[in-house]
Amino acid sequence: MPQKPSIPKGTRDFGQQEMAERNYIFDTVKSVFRTFGYSQIDTPAMENLSTLLGKYGEEGDKLLFRVLNSGDCFSKVNFSDFCTEDGVNSVALSKEVCEKGLRYDLTVPFARYVVQHQNEISFPFKRYQIQPVWRADRPQKGRYREFYQCDVDVIGSRSQVNELELVQIVDRVFSLLDVAVLVKINNRKVLTGFAEICGFPDKVVDITVAIDKLDKIGLEAVEEEMRSKGLTESAIAVIEQILKLSGSTAEKIASMRSLMNGGSASGLVSETGLKGLDELEELFGLIEAAGVSSPVEIDLSLARGLNYYTGAIFEVKARDFAIGSICGGGRYDNLTGIFGLPGMSGVGISFGADRIYDVLKGFDKFPKDLKSSTTLLFANMGPEEMKYILPVAKALRGRGVAVEVYPDATKLKKQFDYADRKTIPFLSITGGNEMAAGQINVKNLVSGEQKAFDKGDTESILEFLK
Repeated sequence: MPQKPSIPKGTRDFGQQEMAERNYIFDTVKSVFRTFGYSQIDTPAMENLSTLLGKYGEEGDKLLFRVLNSGDCFSKVNFSDFCTEDGVNSVALSKEVCEKGLRYDLTVPFARYVVQHQNEISFPFKRYQIQPVWRADRPQKGRYREFYQCDVDVIGSRSQVNELELVQIVDRVFSLLDVAVLVKINNRKVLTGFAEICGFPDKVVDITVAIDKLDKIGLEAVEEEMRSKGLTESAIAVIEQILKLSGSTAEKIASMRSLMNGGSASGLVSETGLKGLDELEELFGLIEAAGVSSPVEIDLSLARGLNYYTGAIFEVKARDFAIGSICGGGRYDNLTGIFGLPGMSGVGISFGADRIYDVLKGFDKFPKDLKSSTTLLFANMGPEEMKYILPVAKALRGRGVAVEVYPDATKLKKQFDYADRKTIPFLSITGGNEMAAGQINVKNLVSGEQKAFDKGDTESILEFLK
């Protein structure tokens, strides 16, 4: 019995139509990246596991796809060394038999790349990458185990002009894609301030992980999670007060400045939190001066779960469309230090290509002319006619026209149907009469207009195909 073909859950095949649509996204994003002076690099799908572990927090480490060492990697393993009262210590065992892992994102490999190639690049270093990443997540709508990220980062500068550029890039990309978005911004220093003024500076990661789930699970569940991490009711009340702040950006910053400066119930001051508010104030001033069209707001519940963020953090959501964030990123000061190059600050944002695809599909925003990459199809009328048209096809391809020659001399209806299914706009039916006259016949399948051209008159054919 033949095997039923299938692919792993959380992965997808992409046909010709889908690839045309996905390339439309990638080409749009690339064009914007380049106008801001970013250049492309690529890194391997696999990284050393030591490069990946510990960079995404405990929950992120669980989502890493580990790659077994080649050969019989279990042959020298003493399994009794990994047995505990609760069973096999699978985490320790995986480290023994797995030295590599599929990349979880593009930022950590980028930091590794910068350190490894620091003598070959100029700082500030502006790069973009468009490659797949993998996460051992539970597949669901808008969440996949294999998906593409479009990352743009600049490293080697602490200026918030870089943060502004990322907001401008987001604004421009979604303007070109004709998708209305909302840009949310916070600052990890402000989140550190949360922990300090509520009296639990050592719980900043626990607090951050909890409030990052606010949109998904609601305030009560977030507070319950913080209780489970050891926060007191008075500490939770301070954080609740912050999360419920409303008003304009300026009003939120003013209220937060008062709380960070001893105005909360605890009376504690957070210098780190105040520094974060200064950075937010500066960034929003730059955004206003630059005339960004998309709405940009401060969101004090925005946390972004990745542990390496140290400053501004971003999240972008499509308006009027039920899906998670379609972009996210932030400032990181210490990432390259892990690889031996301290003090190299960077900031970046990642465009979630797969979710953007779903949004464009949902809004029917893809251009209608993406259905075929072929402009002209030469019908196959027989072996002699084939020899006659091949030089013409070659000449047109040499001028950049996408040309197909139907391979089989079959019924014209079948060849017309082929052109129709692929939405090829032009068809050439050149038979014995055209050959005798030294001509090429071309028909516009959309308008019905048909013309005959001299075989060597490539310029006139090109003009008709426009």
